[in-house]
Amino acid sequence: MMKTTPSDQNRDSADAIGARWQLDPRRSSVEFRAGHLWGLVTVKGHFDEFQGRLDLRADPAIELTIDAASVDSRNRKRDRHLRSGDFFDVENHPQVRFLSEQVVLLGETLKVRGSLAAAGRSIPLELDARVREVDGELEIDAATTAPHRELGMKYSPLRMIRPRSQLLVKAVLRPDNDGADCRLPGW
Repeated sequence: MMKTTPSDQNRDSADAIGARWQLDPRRSSVEFRAGHLWGLVTVKGHFDEFQGRLDLRADPAIELTIDAASVDSRNRKRDRHLRSGDFFDVENHPQVRFLSEQVVLLGETLKVRGSLAAAGRSIPLELDARVREVDGELEIDAATTAPHRELGMKYSPLRMIRPRSQLLVKAVLRPDNDGADCRLPGW
């Protein structure tokens, strides 16, 4: 993982957003959407078990760890296949992880660059996430697309599965800072 030297903007972002925030998995979601049947059908799914944190003063500033075996597309046969070596290979690689390399807060947007690791491989990802403070907590909405074939997930009979999947995270984060104020200025 590449370690970045905090710029003045990164330090300002860290000061603005506060110290540590912990993801509340009961009030958050990690979802995916993949085009199937040449894009005529969208397979939707989510993960039931995950944890994460945000701390702009840490390296990495964002960590998201997902239990790959908790994949749920509302189809048991498909879920077994998604857990197999054709996709997540949960027997050998039980976690999907995102680690940020650079995070900058610009207004209500987190500009994020990092890496996504799954099935024993890693790919770079860039995304913008909307962040807002609500009642002392942070709400974050993030979406990006990932070329899952670059993660070794190449199974696609007759090339029916689109080469990119949409990834969506809706997160509620609560302060994890031993009582220090984590409110964003002016919020």
